[in-house]
Amino acid sequence: MKHNNDTKLMTLLAAALLSACGGESDSTTTDTTLDQQVRALADSQGLTGDPSQGRALPSIESPQAQLGMQLFFSKGLSGTLDTACVSCHHPFLGGGDDLPLSVGVEADLPDLLGPGRLHSSAGHHFDGGPTVPRNAPSTFNIAFYDDVLFHDGRVESLDKTPGLSGAGGGIRTPDSPFGVADPTAGGNLATAQARFPVTSKEEMRGFEFEADGDNTSVRDHLASRLRGEVVALSGNTWLEAFRTGLEQPAASAETLITYDNVAAALASYQNSQVLVDNPWRAFLAGDDDAIGSDAKQGALLFFTEVADGGAGCSSCHQGDFFTDEQFHVVAMPQIGRGKGDGVDGTDDFGRFRETGNPDDRYAFRTPHLLNVADTGPWGHAGGYGSLEAVVRHHLNPRQAIARYDTSQLDPSIQVSNLQANTGRALDHLDALLAAGKSKLVAAALDDDQVQQLVAFLNALTDPCVTTPSCMAQWIPDDALLDPDSLRLHAEFQ
Repeated sequence: MKHNNDTKLMTLLAAALLSACGGESDSTTTDTTLDQQVRALADSQGLTGDPSQGRALPSIESPQAQLGMQLFFSKGLSGTLDTACVSCHHPFLGGGDDLPLSVGVEADLPDLLGPGRLHSSAGHHFDGGPTVPRNAPSTFNIAFYDDVLFHDGRVESLDKTPGLSGAGGGIRTPDSPFGVADPTAGGNLATAQARFPVTSKEEMRGFEFEADGDNTSVRDHLASRLRGEVVALSGNTWLEAFRTGLEQPAASAETLITYDNVAAALASYQNSQVLVDNPWRAFLAGDDDAIGSDAKQGALLFFTEVADGGAGCSSCHQGDFFTDEQFHVVAMPQIGRGKGDGVDGTDDFGRFRETGNPDDRYAFRTPHLLNVADTGPWGHAGGYGSLEAVVRHHLNPRQAIARYDTSQLDPSIQVSNLQANTGRALDHLDALLAAGKSKLVAAALDDDQVQQLVAFLNALTDPCVTTPSCMAQWIPDDALLDPDSLRLHAEFQ
């Protein structure tokens, strides 16, 4: 029976893909609609369009998520009181910052977010360029990651149980050896992740705060600050905020205001950013008109292997969350300062930095694709400013890099070593392909098919993401207590 179903599905796909290329379908398939073809393919891959099924997810209205929002927008968590988590992850900017590379501490205008945000010429990096070497991932739908967080997976679930967001058998972080659980990581991946931006000198810590201290001393110092023990924050009412957020109205500051609780509250806020009500989901639920014919043809290409005439995207972008959470070398443009790797320190070796496995050099985590049209720039270093460019890169990485247009980048971003560094990634990709260790199979698509893929990717955007009144629920209003008068009030160019 399975053989017959598979044969029928392949017949439908062949007809659809032939039609997309302008060919003729045979008489046995002429009555088959495009909608049926797409749904049959989605059903064969177990897709529902809704990755939230079966998960326990916090509401933004919950007290802990509200506390997390207060913390997320407070510059009181940065060493020099000039940066907040939201500096690089604003809801109006797709849960990121709309920049290839982030500018964290020492920004010229701390409350200016997105394009136009520049590093102060008087700061520790005197060229005015971004201090953060990788693109800021979107916080939207972070709750659906079960295996790893960060581009290189340096926060990693050790048991990777589906549906638990890392809450199964321990989480490894940069504070523990590779493969060893960090006992202070917290209850899920987002909680573990929230422990580290504050310890990064470039992101939030600054270059003088706890200059000789370790990660623990940084977090302890910040918690002491919120308790009012080391810095007199203006009108400090964090105890009231923590009592409300953790629903412990009589608990002491020493009990409530710990960095463990800070991280848990930040995670609750981020995990509440569930944005999955997109046209693709509506189509799979039965609304034929939710997406157009180009997006439907793009879906066929996306979910069909290259050998069968498709683009093979779902070999890595799997399931309703559109990621296998694995690490692959695709040789996206390496721009900016890098991570200190390579002959001149401007390269970024990606997953290799964590595993030491030579095959992992230049490998980065497969990003999910929900709301992808609104979460650019794209790539681990934010090297591409359009989805079409990203699609074309996957079709022919070496050609894309040879033709890469640096004029799309802000002049402050270092590009002098782009071709050399990315060239080494391309060479490594070729070696992996030759050894049969890469899933990046070249697909010969024409311009119409590229646009169809882009149309499908656009169909993965929840309309809430582009509706300010909807996104406003994740932005504190004046009615929500500002516990230290250090709330970041975002400005945009």
